[in-house]
Amino acid sequence: MERYFLAIDIGASNGRHALGWIKDGRLNFEIIHRFDNQVINENGRLVWDLRALWREIKTGLRRCAEMGKIPESLGLDTWGVDYVLLDQDDQIIGRPYAYRDGRTEGQVERLEETIGWEELYERTGIQKMPINTIYQLGACQREEPGLLAKAKSFLMIPDFFNFLLCGRKKAEYTNASTTSLVSLRTGDWDWELITLMGLDPYIFPPISQPGLVLGAMLGGLAREVGFSCQVVAGATHDTASAVAASPALSGEVAFLSSGTWSLMGSELEIPIVTSKSRDLNFTNEGGYAGRIRFLKNIMGLWMIQSLRREMGEELSFGQLMDLAQASDFGFEPIIDCNDPRFIAPKSMKAEIVAACLEKGQRRPERAGHLAAVVYHSLAACYAKTLDELKAATGKEFTAINVFGGGSQASFLNQLTARATNLKVMAGPVEATAIGNLLTQMMAVGLLANLNEARDLVARSFDIEIFPAGSGRPALAPGPEMVGLGK
Repeated sequence: MERYFLAIDIGASNGRHALGWIKDGRLNFEIIHRFDNQVINENGRLVWDLRALWREIKTGLRRCAEMGKIPESLGLDTWGVDYVLLDQDDQIIGRPYAYRDGRTEGQVERLEETIGWEELYERTGIQKMPINTIYQLGACQREEPGLLAKAKSFLMIPDFFNFLLCGRKKAEYTNASTTSLVSLRTGDWDWELITLMGLDPYIFPPISQPGLVLGAMLGGLAREVGFSCQVVAGATHDTASAVAASPALSGEVAFLSSGTWSLMGSELEIPIVTSKSRDLNFTNEGGYAGRIRFLKNIMGLWMIQSLRREMGEELSFGQLMDLAQASDFGFEPIIDCNDPRFIAPKSMKAEIVAACLEKGQRRPERAGHLAAVVYHSLAACYAKTLDELKAATGKEFTAINVFGGGSQASFLNQLTARATNLKVMAGPVEATAIGNLLTQMMAVGLLANLNEARDLVARSFDIEIFPAGSGRPALAPGPEMVGLGK
């Protein structure tokens, strides 16, 4: 009889429920439910529709019962930095703000009046980004001080859903580390920093390491969805789960988690908090088994997603990529993908056009031209970030493992291989859900450790290889397909 495990993977643009099981030495993988996730505008504020997400979570759970494939455990992962506040009755107070909301404007500078950037980085190792939880909480203190006075619990988004699933409040380490409120030295909340900010330390739940079995699903929920199972707090930050599933990581292989955000970095045993890493704005986020995800956030395919939405979604992502690849627009329009103007623009097209014109470059007009600008600019940004990663770590890299939904963007992978002059290894596509499953399997002892888990991925999924310098579009030979470990 198969031992099933369920990964609930919710990204900033969509989500999925994936069943996994091991058979004949390979990880079998089946997506049983997909759903959209969009930031909504509520009276001028950008927020998450958590009620809709909870309905989708339960829909996917009921699907397991309908299929007769009951998981032994389930795990849930989401994006980082966002949170909810609960009152004494465990009800949400305030709005579940999305990180793209503009309320944190100017908050970086305000916080530096309380604690200097150098000290904050030395304490937490987290890069300076206005979306970070520490700045969001500062904005809440300034704009809605009554909320924090009423709050009895602070929960990151995946911790909140785990609480709804099993009734237990924990702060899972990989996601908590994105707050810039966790001490690099202790791995616990930085209580001195929290007090310095004027926050109530009692609202922060205990931090747990990834892989904790939280307990059984709540009885009422189990009756509603048709079964019960254990809830595991694996690596609840989506990138931490994805990195855990990377089959090719070593000291010589950089990773690039490619989705709504692109995150490029290297897996480390110990954090790097030097003046160089600080000046280059690299972050030290928590990973599975005590690893550090040393990385930099890059705007990512959010720009393509926004363009497609603005065009009415008549073109698929594949068609948009094909138009970009076939475009005769040329490669000279390169813009800074990390410019804050692209975080939440009213019109992505207008901002891209303006950025090109400001640099004296050609005006992109058609869909393929606009997409080509984004793809070429992302590849240039990846190359620049790789050089910075080398400088910060002192490492030389031989390849880049691209995983996540963006690993399917073959044109972007070709451009990346050319821009970096490194081999690009693309896959697995569903790395986050796979890593989620692996952490559950390790939690119950089905897999012994991370090395065994990654070996399983290497045996189970094919990886596309784009040779170094192979970035020419359509005329270039197709990528080699390999099965690692076969």
